[in-house]
Amino acid sequence: MNQVVEKALRGMALLKVSNIRHWTDRTFSFNCARPAGFRFRSGEFAMIGLIVDGKPLLRAYSIASPAWDDELEFYSIKVEDGPLTSRLQHLAEGDEIVMRPKPVGTLVHDALTRGKRLFLFSTGTGIAPFASIIREPETYEKFDKVVLTQTCREAKELDYGHDLIARIKGDEMLSELVGDKLLHIATTTREESPAMGRMTDWIRDGRLAAATGGPLDPASDRVMICGSMAMLQEHKALCEGAGMAEGSNSEPGQFVIEKAFVD
Repeated sequence: MNQVVEKALRGMALLKVSNIRHWTDRTFSFNCARPAGFRFRSGEFAMIGLIVDGKPLLRAYSIASPAWDDELEFYSIKVEDGPLTSRLQHLAEGDEIVMRPKPVGTLVHDALTRGKRLFLFSTGTGIAPFASIIREPETYEKFDKVVLTQTCREAKELDYGHDLIARIKGDEMLSELVGDKLLHIATTTREESPAMGRMTDWIRDGRLAAATGGPLDPASDRVMICGSMAMLQEHKALCEGAGMAEGSNSEPGQFVIEKAFVD
């Protein structure tokens, strides 16, 4: 490793990649060895990437694994001409990525006040931080019911979420922890599937209330939102319309949104 690269890597962690899985032609996931001493809160993201032209090219990625896991899991979109993902999607077993070991984010329990139901609204790879949240014991200590939703254009894009739920059910400790508290609602907007439509429409026309036992209630419900900017703004408006206040790490509220994007 030359001196230029060594200087660029100061303060960075090198992570060896394993368990690469291409879910669709647009999405893939991979695991990394977790650096000794690296701590994060379930739902946070980290800056990860590759060395390109002697410099680290980093983007924000939600950590999909829970805070107690020995490995770090990431779920990514593929962007053909994206500066990072156009390269990252070609990772092979044993390759290394770089990470700035300073996790941050608002999709954490600390940013929400106590409630009874937790709604996790996601589109596409926005499900990643919630893959961490729904495997975190604290989630089920704080909430009686957890509703995970994911909306994608086509049914195959929902496979990561379905596999995630299957992994939870197949894990003896997690399945006992989660019990019947977790409800997974997966919908499509383009391809015909058992459940169709955007979740914002489900909120407006009462389908979400029918599926979960009641409409959003600021007194007892808490919400986390992760997806595109347009999706975030639409869900935010619905939450505010329901009387909810946006929260942060410094001032917890009734809903939070994530604004980290990857290309």
